Formats: sequence, C-alpha cells, structure tokens
Amino acid sequence: MNRIRVLLADDHRIVAEGLKRLLESEFELAGVVEDGRALLAAVQELKPDVIISDISMPELNGVEALEELKRTDPDVRLVFLTMHHNTAYARRALDAGALGYVLKHSATEELIMAVRAASMGRTFVSPAIAGDLMQLMREGGDAGEDPVRKLTLRQREILRLLVDGHSAKVIAARLEISARTVEFHKYSMMETLGVTSSAELIRFALQSGVSDT
Repeated sequence: MNRIRVLLADDHRIVAEGLKRLLESEFELAGVVEDGRALLAAVQELKPDVIISDISMPELNGVEALEELKRTDPDVRLVFLTMHHNTAYARRALDAGALGYVLKHSATEELIMAVRAASMGRTFVSPAIAGDLMQLMREGGDAGEDPVRKLTLRQREILRLLVDGHSAKVIAARLEISARTVEFHKYSMMETLGVTSSAELIRFALQSGVSDT
C-alpha cells in the first residue's frame, strides 16, 4: 500500500524539523516550504496527497494560500497546524476549505489522525476547540458574514503591511506595484468595510485577526 505523500509548510524551522521526524515515521514527506507562495509552487510541482500548513506565514498566509489552491484544484486536501486557539481562525480555515485544524500543542497526538482523515476526504478538528467551533458555526449564520472574506487577496496583503507601519511607497516597492495602486486598494477596503479613516481600517485589521494571519 502506497504511503500518503505529505507536503509541510511552516516558517519556523525548529518546529518544522520536529514535525518532519513525526511525519516521516508514518508518511512519505514530499517536501518542506517556509512561506505561502513557495507552498503554491511546491503543490504544483510535487502533487502531494495532503498538505500540512501553518496559518501565519510570510508572503501569503495559510488561509490565503488555500483559497488560491482551491481555485485551480477544488479537491486539494489541507490540514492547518497552528498556535491559534481562537475559534474564529478555525471557522475561517474551514470556510476556506480546510479538512483539518490541529493545535500545535496537540500535534503529537492528533496530527497523524488528521492527515489520515484528510486523505480520505474527512474533516478533523482538535477536540480542544471542536465544541466551541460547532457552537460558533451554529450561531454565526452564513459564512459570507465574515467581513475579511469581502477583501481580495491583494487587499489583505496590503492591509497587513499597513498594520506593520509601512508607507504606500514602501508597500508599492515590496509588492512591485505603484503607490497609486496601493492607495486605490486602501480606499477600496475602507469603502467595502464601511470605515472612514486609516485608523479605523487598522483597528479592523487588529480586531478581525487579519493582521496576524
């Protein structure tokens, strides 16, 4: 029987090394990457059966990378392994199409089960947050109510850089776009979210968690 091919995405090298030892005993480890854009490229090249990804990563965060992957392959199977105990993060991850949400402190006991479940198209959520997550999803109504999902991938990328204190000029150089385009996205976000100032936009980013992911 063929072993499940797993691709690991985590920008913390010490964590990644520990996970490699855990995974290699059970699965075929196809590769390890350290940011969201590298994850997109590796999936195309390596064709893993299951992806294990952190949520907080450079370039693209895990949720954004999953959304991109889903556009080209709706059947992609991804398990998030994260420090985020907040059920709002888990809700966003599952809404994006994740098949697993495992807390890092539970990885030794739960990650292998989550990968095996994902390989069969089943969902696994760490029991520590499963009950609260189900309650949130029952009370939260339609996933479309999440305001973060109203923002485009590029807008979320710009918003995180704004939260970090970068100017439009610096953001433009980093993303290889014009400063005018950065300003256009900034004001488009303000209009979409119904905020009237840069301070309110930054406050939204901090409160919603988009600046952390």
